[in-house]
Amino acid sequence: MTDTQIQAPPRPPAPAVTAPRPSARERGTRLLAALFLAPTIVGIVVFTVVPIVGSVVLSLFHWNVIDSPSFAGTANYREMFTDSTVLVSFRNTLVFMVFAVALQLLIALTLALAVNGRMPTWLRSVFRSAFFFPLVLSAASISVVMKYLFNQDFGVVNWLLGLIGIAPVPWLTSENSAMAAVVLVYVWQQFGFSFLLFVGGLNNIPKEIHEAAALDGATGLRKHLNVTLPLLSPTLLVASVVGIINALQVFEQPYVLTNGGPGDSTRTVVMVIYESAFEQLRFGEASAVGVLLFVLIMAVTALQFRLSRRFVHYQ
Repeated sequence: MTDTQIQAPPRPPAPAVTAPRPSARERGTRLLAALFLAPTIVGIVVFTVVPIVGSVVLSLFHWNVIDSPSFAGTANYREMFTDSTVLVSFRNTLVFMVFAVALQLLIALTLALAVNGRMPTWLRSVFRSAFFFPLVLSAASISVVMKYLFNQDFGVVNWLLGLIGIAPVPWLTSENSAMAAVVLVYVWQQFGFSFLLFVGGLNNIPKEIHEAAALDGATGLRKHLNVTLPLLSPTLLVASVVGIINALQVFEQPYVLTNGGPGDSTRTVVMVIYESAFEQLRFGEASAVGVLLFVLIMAVTALQFRLSRRFVHYQ
């Protein structure tokens, strides 16, 4: 044994692990998927992201289209919170949202439960088509027709009320009833969407669950409260989220029926945005109101999803 120790030869370095190159078929599949997604992505960027960013930027300026924009900072927002018309419009919009969405969901759910009951298939199809039909019509055209129906002097609604001894109601000319008329017209057109959602949700509930509930003695209203509604809660969440978002952006019905009146009793936020931008040419102020409405919609939607963790039950 010598002083010099025999050392083992060094190990060769491990070969680098490289990911296998995708085949031509995989590359073609990825390219095809990108081509199919491209129109949607471009549409979202062009028609959603860009307008939102543009509105935020424009809200920091004074601009009337004719003159060059002048930087205003947060002046538009400060002015908005001191403008009584803007504040009233937000209050009206929130009041409208509460009553319209609640009535819409109640009517849609009641009719969905009735249609889902025992009846011939052809009759069920007739009801589904009839309830959904108003949704495909123009909101402006429906509002024009409803304006005549709710007329205090020669409207059909007051004529029908007169048959049962009720005096004519100033539907569109009284601050106490104008909002009610706008809500009724809006709900009549919009409840078809929630109705179809509820019909689909009810059809997805297994019949065995209702049969088991019936064996336990749950019938009628008790069965719907303890069995149907918990199982239908995911559909109810979707219907309420969509309903609230649409209600917060209501425009056609109050604009055509009452033009925001009498006074400002039915003036909504979107009406204020329209009037500020296209009638008064105050695009900066209109953008500031639009940004606040966007924040309100996002906050309400986030609150709904937050509460859904406690009230929504998934199968």
